[in-house]
Amino acid sequence: MMRTDGGQLAGNLREGFTTGTCAAAAAQASVRWQLSGQCPKAVEIETPSGRIFHLPVIPKLFPACAVFKDAGDDPDVTDGCEVIVRVTLLEEKGDVHFNAGEGIGRVTRPGLKIPVGEAAVNPVPRQMIEKEIRRCAGNVGAEVEISIPGGDRLAAKTFNPRIGVEGGLSILGTSGIVRPMSEAAVVDSLKIYLSVAAAADPEYICFVLGETGERRMREWLTVQKKDLTRAEFVQISNYVGLMLDEASRLQVKKILIGGFAGKLVKLAADIMNTHSHVADGRMETICTFAALAGAGREVIEMLYECRTVTAAVKILKDHGLENIWGLISEKAAEKCRFRMGGDGDVAVVLLDESGRLLGKSRNTEAVTG
Repeated sequence: MMRTDGGQLAGNLREGFTTGTCAAAAAQASVRWQLSGQCPKAVEIETPSGRIFHLPVIPKLFPACAVFKDAGDDPDVTDGCEVIVRVTLLEEKGDVHFNAGEGIGRVTRPGLKIPVGEAAVNPVPRQMIEKEIRRCAGNVGAEVEISIPGGDRLAAKTFNPRIGVEGGLSILGTSGIVRPMSEAAVVDSLKIYLSVAAAADPEYICFVLGETGERRMREWLTVQKKDLTRAEFVQISNYVGLMLDEASRLQVKKILIGGFAGKLVKLAADIMNTHSHVADGRMETICTFAALAGAGREVIEMLYECRTVTAAVKILKDHGLENIWGLISEKAAEKCRFRMGGDGDVAVVLLDESGRLLGKSRNTEAVTG
């Protein structure tokens, strides 16, 4: 794939282009084929960021055209997919309408930028596609059908099933470019995930870091006889602080943060990104609370030398210091509420690796009902 600006490198990683860019290029080719009688071998497409790509076109059954997705060096599930677009031009002036073909999902829940029932083609790709149609054919009405063969299978590897996009993939992109391992892209996806959860108007939202943490929290809440239908679960990865910021913006009033102490203990030290590359501080936090609870120097030294929180759990149990997990949970919840500026109530539950409760903040019952 040729790139005209020669600057699409992120460090040593190659950038790619989004499914939205592919769809816009394929749409342009489909329109030009109908107007000229010949399918172009390649098209030039300008992304919203101003980058220009020259993308090869594969003719399909007239007037459908395809462009292959190139995600660069990003581990994108749609890398190498064939994005097929069929534009049907109408005789009269009118709007551009979008239809979900094979492998493209439909929106089934409120909270996204696309209305329920519509094809899962995000606003910026819609604008890009309409721009290409208008540039080539003027203000005529058009029906745009987008397909990605195999998209229904790939969608299971994305957030789509959780955010209410069913039946396939979404056509995505805001800049038109895929930046390798983009943290911003991950956070944007998580924000969408939270927006959909908030739109369901649950009693509270449960933040978990990943799938295993969610499973353990569901099990624990079930044992506590909590009605899980009153909650929405959102996997937030390591981005606790950023997701609390977004929850505050969305005016979410009750949040339960739960999962394994090995990560969440960091919150008590006001470490709001739990990735090990950002900060550790687990043992320092545990040692501080153990010392405040009266632990002697020998115990503190043993805790400080621990490589894992699991090892620290055993030492604390052996020395009658298990109560500090409740104190750590309480401080973690306090730090999270402070992060939200007092706009919401946040409770924290810490579990061990087997899903057993280590400690919880005092407001947990008030948050979960």
